[in-house]
Amino acid sequence: MNNEGQVGEKQFVEEVGIVFEQTGLPRMAGRILGWLLLSDPPHQSTDELAEALMASKGSISTMTRLLIQFNLIERFSLPGIRHDYFRIRPTGWHHLAKQRGDQIKTMRQLCEHALELIKGKAQGNRAWLEEMRDMYAFFEREFPTLLERWEQERKGGKIKVR
Repeated sequence: MNNEGQVGEKQFVEEVGIVFEQTGLPRMAGRILGWLLLSDPPHQSTDELAEALMASKGSISTMTRLLIQFNLIERFSLPGIRHDYFRIRPTGWHHLAKQRGDQIKTMRQLCEHALELIKGKAQGNRAWLEEMRDMYAFFEREFPTLLERWEQERKGGKIKVR
């Protein structure tokens, strides 16, 4: 690969890291995911990740555990090799989307709980809480349908990026 391609890859890895950071996750976790999306071979050892990302093995270890908990990557071993590798989990995005659906439900329930707690009180936040509850209730109702449509399009090969 030429130097321009390497610079582009490094920039992409940093961009994924920044997006992760903006959503409240560690930048290094995003950098690892970004590298695994581009790496050849698509599986990388802790040593390879540390070298490619110029990071400590301890940081790689901590962040790969986090990404495994999010079901975005998986750890596996190869016969005859004494260390583990990491790769993107084939169904990782689907698992992450389902977790987001669970979070939507939890937020709606929290809003309902807050509304119960302020019932009968003169509360200026009632309208704000009701709007928040209604928004999360809408997302909770629509999200499963959206995931189902995604699965149908994925299986039917109809996915197109515009």
